[in-house]
Amino acid sequence: MQVSTKWLKDYIDINLTADELADKFTLAGIPVENVIHAGEGLDKVVTGRIEELTAHPDSDHLQVCQMNIGAENLLQVVTGAPNVAEGQVVPVALIGAHLPNGQKISKGKMRGVASNGMLCSAGELKLELEGLPIEQQTGIYILPDDTPVGLPAAKVLGLDDDILEFELTANRGDCFSVIGLVRELAVLTGKTPRFPEVDVDEDDSTEAAALVKIGIDANDLCSRFSARVLTNVKLAPSPEWIVKRLEGAGMRAINNVVDATNFVMLEMGQPLHAYDFDKVIGHQLTARRAVEGEPLHTLDDTNRLAKGGELVIADAEKAAGLAGIMGGFETEITDATTTVVLEAACFNSASIRRTSRAVGIHSEASGRFERGTNVNGTVQALDRVAQLLQQMGACKVCRGVVDVYPNPKGEVKIKFTPAQINARLGTAYTDEEIIGVLNALGFDVAAAGVVDDITDEVADKISGFAKLLGSSVRKLSKTSDVEDAFSNIGETVGGMVKNAGMKISSAYEVTVPDWRNDVTIPDDLSEEVARIFGFDKIPSTLPKGNQQGHQSPRQNFIDRVKEILSGLGMCEELSFAFTGSAMFDKMRVPADSELRRAVPIMNPLTDEAPLLRTTLLASIFENAARNFSRKNEDVRLFDIAPVFLPKALPVTELPRERQQLVGLLMGRREPKGWSQSSEQVDFYDAKGIVEELLAALSINNCTVERGEHHALHPGKTAVFRKGRDVLVTVGEVHPAVAEALGIRKKIYVFEADIDTLQKFAAKKISLTPLPKYPAISRDLAVLVDHDIAAGDVERTIQKSGGQFFKGVTLFDVYTGERIPADKKSLAFAIDFRSNERTLTDAEADAAFQNILATVEKDFGATLRS
Repeated sequence: MQVSTKWLKDYIDINLTADELADKFTLAGIPVENVIHAGEGLDKVVTGRIEELTAHPDSDHLQVCQMNIGAENLLQVVTGAPNVAEGQVVPVALIGAHLPNGQKISKGKMRGVASNGMLCSAGELKLELEGLPIEQQTGIYILPDDTPVGLPAAKVLGLDDDILEFELTANRGDCFSVIGLVRELAVLTGKTPRFPEVDVDEDDSTEAAALVKIGIDANDLCSRFSARVLTNVKLAPSPEWIVKRLEGAGMRAINNVVDATNFVMLEMGQPLHAYDFDKVIGHQLTARRAVEGEPLHTLDDTNRLAKGGELVIADAEKAAGLAGIMGGFETEITDATTTVVLEAACFNSASIRRTSRAVGIHSEASGRFERGTNVNGTVQALDRVAQLLQQMGACKVCRGVVDVYPNPKGEVKIKFTPAQINARLGTAYTDEEIIGVLNALGFDVAAAGVVDDITDEVADKISGFAKLLGSSVRKLSKTSDVEDAFSNIGETVGGMVKNAGMKISSAYEVTVPDWRNDVTIPDDLSEEVARIFGFDKIPSTLPKGNQQGHQSPRQNFIDRVKEILSGLGMCEELSFAFTGSAMFDKMRVPADSELRRAVPIMNPLTDEAPLLRTTLLASIFENAARNFSRKNEDVRLFDIAPVFLPKALPVTELPRERQQLVGLLMGRREPKGWSQSSEQVDFYDAKGIVEELLAALSINNCTVERGEHHALHPGKTAVFRKGRDVLVTVGEVHPAVAEALGIRKKIYVFEADIDTLQKFAAKKISLTPLPKYPAISRDLAVLVDHDIAAGDVERTIQKSGGQFFKGVTLFDVYTGERIPADKKSLAFAIDFRSNERTLTDAEADAAFQNILATVEKDFGATLRS
């Protein structure tokens, strides 16, 4: 929101500069993002009349002007503009001026004739060109003939103003209005505001309720709907002062009726809309939900189809506008309009926000409804518009307001004590100071009795003393001892109370003004006191307490995993927890998979991501596609984040959250460089990272098997298992998935469940000494059928290796010459060692023969010669 300082000064007398105002607002929690000095660059630009105009003696297109700028002597200026004439009043830039377009004016000669300034165009003054005559859009800007000479151009052009651009928080809907800002400014400066008195001269001969009917069919989306009827409407341009105020707020003047509604919206924060009465079918307006497929023809001349559920304002036959966002094209105000229905309503904030995003329209009105408007301010806003138009002589106002308000808003009352506010803020403001601030902000404060002011410190001491008492009394055996003990207790507690300064303090009840929707609990009152007195005035204190925070075992484990993967050259990504069904399609997720049973978001950030993710692969695929589209094709990413699995849909309880780990590799294996290889990563790079991760976590004795995954290549997917649990799935992304993502490279990913990894990770690290005795190694090469997995053979070797078996490594897989077509050769290196002595060859050979016999028996293997 932006507003001119002149508009603020219409309602309050202040002598602060725009920058000082910005500081005051910002420190009070109403942040000003930017200050625009509208007249910047016009310091040495004044109005001047062309008293004499002669041709340049040495040019066929230059002219010499004798300018009256209110000084004793005329000023000579040479110009090449073709649209100047004697008697015209124009902006004149004097020597030393630095214009808004960056041009500096200095004394000079043009073909031998002295020129002591420059006549200015609209473009050089950075004025709005729209609406100017063609010759003034390219030539000199011409002012009205009756403009006095010698005046600062900024004042004449209405640019002697400063604009404050606010970046208001969503909870301060009351400050999305000039009056709301003036209220705040009055408290901050101690000045008294003067708000306009609203008074309407009604035409008793016609009653509004007899002309138009108003209704609400969606009470949950529209809490109040009010309307006035104006007759004998005369459309005309608005007065200059309204045009200037609208321009200062960044809005364009249209006509007096539309401008009056926009003016009041900016002034009071209540959006309004004007309908052509004769175009409203049935002369009735109803706030209702749109029907799916219902046509919506909005003021921007765009035809839309309702998705169903949007709030619309409808006449007897069709939707006449999107409620709170944009009016309808058919009922807009035109030059032929003679009777107007003015609408002011209060709509549900979340509904307006969803519809605004769904249709891609954000308006001044929708921005205010999204933040919440004053439900009790609709009638006053209608009266203010009617008053302004009456003052312009533009209408008659029918008697009465048609007002539908089914559930009037009750008063919000909050009880508090000044001691509570001081305790919360760490301050020592008096009752009078706190009440003074609240009264100044419009809160009605009334006394509500007294309360015992017992501080937390005293309560803690008494609690501790009571525990000590219980322990002591149990040790007493004589009645006299007990009596003496309780006598001492009374004296001790009394002393504690006296030393702590306990007192009786007053309690108060405040009635929150109806324009403050954000104040509902005592903490909000504390915030009001703090921001008005100044957050910078609150003394700095150290927090009390003896508890020390620490991370959970899971958090420590996740940090350990991140450290390992970062050390392996991976880069951690941060992602939103949102996705959409389109990503499930791209990932080839089966239609009956539980991954498609995702929790829908009521108010999604975008229409493309309306679901909570059920798999972390969706997030990392999106980031990979985004990187690839930006020519960053060498990627090593990992992510550790939650996925959300609902127990049932629709959701009746919180979904299960599981922490997942995913990683992704694509592109070059080595960084680009003259001495580096250009080889691309492959399956074994991803598998190697997984193996290093498991080794660093001390997860040993896991098996690797052929796996399946909907998003991965069916022949290039592996699963790391520990017993029946799947530790990690790793593989090449299915070509169809890569194509759907728009990535023309091979992609490799791995996926794991954090809880499963943590379950098998070593809790304690134990060290063993290096072996004292040498190992004996034997190589085993066997022929097995093609469909036998090497991992199965390896597990059999481990089980049958005997007491001296230490390890086995697959070092060769061969098919080809001298190998039967249905067979493959597997070669293993097997190590034997004793921790107590040196093994003999005979012992190693015996163990080897046992392994060979078992492999031959279990797999039909034959020893390769």
